[in-house]
Amino acid sequence: MTSSKYSSDTPTSPPPPPQTYYHPIPTEPQPQYVILLPHYYDPTRYYCRLWRRRIICLSFLLLLAGGLFFLWPSDPDVSVVRLRLHRFHIRTFPIISLDINLDLTVKVRNKNFYSIDYNSLVISIGYRGKQLGYVRSNQGHLKARGSSYVNATLALSGVEILADVIPLLEDVARGEIIFDTVTQIDGQLGLSFFELPLEAKVSCEINVDIHNQTIEHQNCYPQYL
Repeated sequence: MTSSKYSSDTPTSPPPPPQTYYHPIPTEPQPQYVILLPHYYDPTRYYCRLWRRRIICLSFLLLLAGGLFFLWPSDPDVSVVRLRLHRFHIRTFPIISLDINLDLTVKVRNKNFYSIDYNSLVISIGYRGKQLGYVRSNQGHLKARGSSYVNATLALSGVEILADVIPLLEDVARGEIIFDTVTQIDGQLGLSFFELPLEAKVSCEINVDIHNQTIEHQNCYPQYL
């Protein structure tokens, strides 16, 4: 009896509230704030990027110019390395004419990084701007960055000089005659996909001593076509 009465008089605790996982929607919108920060300007980094771009562009231009310099085709160099007179004779009967026998050694140098195939090498001799005769060599081949020597003999017999008889007689009386020689080469650049024409020309002025049958002086210079 006693325990039953005690149980009925003890107050009972209220049940725990149910757990909620959502916040209630506010009745009024909450204010939102945006903070704007100024852009940080670093002049050192800007100038570094600017100079880096300039150096890259300059390096590219230098590489391009160097490639064009080495790969751009150029005409061969022609020079007379030896000039020897074997015979020089003036005929007075039946008309005034000349007999000339001249030996030349011509050096042809290829400056390109490609080979050169030349069709012919022509050596001519003239007097007072008029051609007296010429000799033509055969075809040849020049390796890349290589040189070749061509020997030629220019033999003229009975060359008549009618328009320049008086100047010739004056030169004979002085004992010295001035001739000019011209060496010209024509060829193509030896590339597999196209052919590029190349040519070079060199002129020499030679002073011939009539009495000694020798060349006293010679002056050679290239001519640009």
